[in-house]
Amino acid sequence: MPTYAYACTACDHRFDAVQSFSEDALTICPECGGALRKQYGSVGVTFNGSGFYRTDSRGNAGGKATGSASSKSESSTGANPAPAKAPASS
Repeated sequence: MPTYAYACTACDHRFDAVQSFSEDALTICPECGGALRKQYGSVGVTFNGSGFYRTDSRGNAGGKATGSASSKSESSTGANPAPAKAPASS
């Protein structure tokens, strides 16, 4: 169950409350009876693993490189394409 942070608008009392998603938000301060408001902070997200790449998408089956990455690897091997043949004259 998630933990929500609350702050009182009257006495500035701050506390955390563990509530399920279906529960209503707290509205009354347990210290003074004043109005409460939820506090929103940054969410701690950690991406673990070897990394995420542009090629890691559904549209790119198998995670293979597309277009320019393939042509770069071919040109860097030093292989020259065969010269074009001249048209035959009749």
